[in-house]
Amino acid sequence: MEREIERAKKSYPEAKFVGIADGAETNWKFLEKHTDEQVLDFYHASGYLGAMAEALYPQKNEKQKEWLTENCHKLKHEEGAAGELLNLMRQLKSEKSHSKNITEKLQAAITYYENHQHQMNYAQYREKKYPIGSGVTEAACKMLVKQRLCCSGMRWKEKGAGIILSLRALVLTKNGVNFGENLISMDYL
Repeated sequence: MEREIERAKKSYPEAKFVGIADGAETNWKFLEKHTDEQVLDFYHASGYLGAMAEALYPQKNEKQKEWLTENCHKLKHEEGAAGELLNLMRQLKSEKSHSKNITEKLQAAITYYENHQHQMNYAQYREKKYPIGSGVTEAACKMLVKQRLCCSGMRWKEKGAGIILSLRALVLTKNGVNFGENLISMDYL
């Protein structure tokens, strides 16, 4: 992976490299070394808002959905929304009138937002035309890699897996036969 990143940086020296991932610490340690800016996946960030909706509107599913829709939109489009939501989470948790389950979910959301609030500037990211979701990449990895390499009984060495994945990428790419000089050589893998 690091070889590919270095190769991309050499090919596009003026590009801004943006890393996008969920909250796993190992992802950020890796991305910090290789990217100019890091973005927390919006889907993961918005997923923690469910605990707030449950705390605000217990047993009222329609109100929860309405609140979630409104606040996911706010998180995506308004400056400082992550900080405001974090403050609301803290306030809700301090009320102590929630079930143990909701209190634990709120604490998990608080911890997540405290750790990643600086990577949740979605309004700015959208203005800069950065991606805010990793779903497309995750789906591509599943389709390109997992479906081919994780079949029953398969075992791979790095070189063999690399060759197969290069060929699979060519087959699955719309204009795969037309790469010319950009084709990754087999001896590299």
